[in-house]
Amino acid sequence: MDKLISILTFGSALGSGLIAGVFFAFSTFVMKALARLSPAQGIAAMQSINILVINPMFFAAFFGTAAACVLLAICSVFKWDRSGAGYLLSGSLLYLVGTILVTILFNVPRNDALAAVDPTSSGGARMWVDYVAGWTMWNHVRTMAALAAAAAFIIGFCRQLAAAQH
Repeated sequence: MDKLISILTFGSALGSGLIAGVFFAFSTFVMKALARLSPAQGIAAMQSINILVINPMFFAAFFGTAAACVLLAICSVFKWDRSGAGYLLSGSLLYLVGTILVTILFNVPRNDALAAVDPTSSGGARMWVDYVAGWTMWNHVRTMAALAAAAAFIIGFCRQLAAAQH
């Protein structure tokens, strides 16, 4: 069981860090670049991104990390006396709530609404301004949650290693 927890912790740290990096890129330059385009070009580009993000590699990282977090949360509750368990549970909850749940509740509905818009319409142009601001704000939340989860997993992993050496 201890080896499984260590593997899940290491994998969750890597996955959270990877997803934080993807979201960080969107928050710091991708969305800013799209916002500089004409609304029709920005909408068309984001519509394309939203289609292409649905692929096995991204899903494996995004949802594979979520699956590892679910298992790690369960393990940490049952092994609460183990060093670093609080960090592992915290990291799991940060990723599951701050990354997965925020995506489902806030980013995906915006993406779905954008998918239905004609990029060349005046309604599309009005929607684009609100989309960029709202989507990016929630993406900042996802970025920070995934980064904080990675940090919690790293601290938990270090505590596991330290405890194993004593």
